[in-house]
Amino acid sequence: MIESPLLPSLGGYINGEWVMADSGRTLAVTNPVDNGHLADVAAMGSDETQRAIAAAEAALEQPADREQRRRWLDAIADALIANREEIGRILCMEHGKPLAEAQGEADYAAGFFRYAAAHIDALAPHTLDEHPRDCTWHVHYRPAGVVGLITPWNFPIGMIAKKLSSAIAADCPSVIKPSSKTPLTMIALFTLLEREVGLPAGRANLVMGSAGPITDALFDAPSVRVISFTGSTEVGRELIRQSAPGVKRLTLELGGNAPYIIFDDADLDHAADQLIGNKFRGGGQTCVCANRIFVHADVAARFADKLAERVKALTVGDGMKEGTRLGPLIDENAVAKVQRHVEDALAHGAQQIYQGDASGLAGTFYPPTVLLDVPAEAACYREETFGPLVPIITFADEPAVVRMANDTDFGLACYVFTADEDRGHRVIERLRFGHAALNTGSGPTPEAPFGGMKQSGFGREGGLEGLFEFTETQTIPVG
Repeated sequence: MIESPLLPSLGGYINGEWVMADSGRTLAVTNPVDNGHLADVAAMGSDETQRAIAAAEAALEQPADREQRRRWLDAIADALIANREEIGRILCMEHGKPLAEAQGEADYAAGFFRYAAAHIDALAPHTLDEHPRDCTWHVHYRPAGVVGLITPWNFPIGMIAKKLSSAIAADCPSVIKPSSKTPLTMIALFTLLEREVGLPAGRANLVMGSAGPITDALFDAPSVRVISFTGSTEVGRELIRQSAPGVKRLTLELGGNAPYIIFDDADLDHAADQLIGNKFRGGGQTCVCANRIFVHADVAARFADKLAERVKALTVGDGMKEGTRLGPLIDENAVAKVQRHVEDALAHGAQQIYQGDASGLAGTFYPPTVLLDVPAEAACYREETFGPLVPIITFADEPAVVRMANDTDFGLACYVFTADEDRGHRVIERLRFGHAALNTGSGPTPEAPFGGMKQSGFGREGGLEGLFEFTETQTIPVG
């Protein structure tokens, strides 16, 4: 069992009160390092969600001015930084990512609240310089209504920060549903909202449990006007269908299949170093990590050797132990998928350059693996692996790699490495990915908009663009 001052309750949080499920049912939370039992949290459903929506509706009737919202946002950022070590410990234990990485995620989350506070005046009303039709025209950004925020397990504090910061900035009360795999970090956040921020009752509500009844209640409620979801494209398609009857707005960050392109003139050591940080963050369980590594044929073998040297240095194990760089995967299904992708690629003719050893570990671990000459027929070429597999695919020239990189339904993130900056920008202009990095493996940041193209979703989180996702624009001509 886990004990923490940030986990005073294992229930949801509705209208300013901690509550367990009406049915008394609970969900077990386990540590993927050893499958040890951490806690039993409330397994809530439709009735509790409806009460949370009602609480949010009441809060919507008590608008807060921008300065009050700014104070709340800054206070949340302060609370996250002050409690980063304990938040990181809880996150590490329920997710498995290394402690330093988990604490860094708390810092990352704080950045979204800090940015929203600093730039909330972008939501201030303004008056047009022009006077068409002899009127003065005012533009206001009104709160869209109650918002539903649905977050995944791979970034338990980072993903809610992206959504909640913009919702608070827009003055939208929220109903939040975390993944049932990692609810404890969210409970810790709500403890801070209550104890250290003093967020009014109904402003943010937490419901935990199976996705179906909770999301159905959100879509059925007329007052819920925007639903923000991060997760799989399959679920995203279903949410699009559900949104039609109520004409609800969606913000969707869905699946990825990120290409990582290395030209023959690139600094191979730099590209390998950046790939280590990009690919193995969270055990390779991020939507923006490289999934297909395209390396020019003239340097592919050399790059594979350089990468293997670095992968060998990764310490695999319990994230709570100092020096661990790679923790477990989230569950047995994740392990099975990586194993299937590796075996399938080898069966299609790929070469195994390196594979680590996780045989002495009890939890859901998979050893980091580097493959070379992975063909387009391999499953890992088409599917997002979500694990520590590095499949290297060779290419001959610029037009070919652009075609190969774009040969996917997804368009979330891509990465290009070349010494020729003009070529880098020329290639990126032709790549259909929302996040397109040149000579860096960096992922999103609070200061910049992030989101996908094609079947990776729509809407943006972060940056000024993200601040407007939960607003409705109202135009007022005055005669």
